[in-house]
Amino acid sequence: MRKLLIAAAVIAGQSPASAETVIAAFGDSLTQGYGLVPEDGFVAQLQNWLDEAGADVRLINAGVSGDTTAGGLARIGWALTPEVDGMIVTLGGNDLLRGLDPAQAKTNLTGILDAAEDAEVEVLLVGLQAPGNFGPEYKTAFDAIYPDLAAEYGTGYFRNFFAGLVPEGEGGTSVSLQKYFLPDGLHPNAEGVSRIVEGIGPAVLELVERVEAD
Repeated sequence: MRKLLIAAAVIAGQSPASAETVIAAFGDSLTQGYGLVPEDGFVAQLQNWLDEAGADVRLINAGVSGDTTAGGLARIGWALTPEVDGMIVTLGGNDLLRGLDPAQAKTNLTGILDAAEDAEVEVLLVGLQAPGNFGPEYKTAFDAIYPDLAAEYGTGYFRNFFAGLVPEGEGGTSVSLQKYFLPDGLHPNAEGVSRIVEGIGPAVLELVERVEAD
């Protein structure tokens, strides 16, 4: 897709560098920005971070609150419009909340990655980590989904959407982290999103670089 944009730019007499990179942020309420005004949401804050980093990129908010991996698979064809060059995939949180089978979540994410591969769209796969209340076997199976698929498909990989809340070298407990969440305890507030964006931003820049290198 990007090669077609560059060719079109050349035909139009423009510099190929003017071909903007379009990234779809594909996920659930964490991506959509649940409970926040639009400018405080994940996509808006990440767009600002990328702008400040000098990236010529436009993000599309393709987050749907309440989506499971199955819901994402059902709508992936609609999200992969011709303008999309890359995609950030953050799904699985609602599968966790419902205690759904990790094997099925992996199958659904596999379908999403297959669709992206067919569309020649670069992907950054963002992981989530299961709590321990479903037992160690469930946690082990779920946590392994994301690194395993990233290795299999050769995508970008960011280990945990919430990693920025507790950067390496810092401590953190469930109590100390509450200040970064809305009253529901599930969705980050504006300050929490800011820290999340600081954590994931460099991985998104790498995604942009891979798109531009194609």
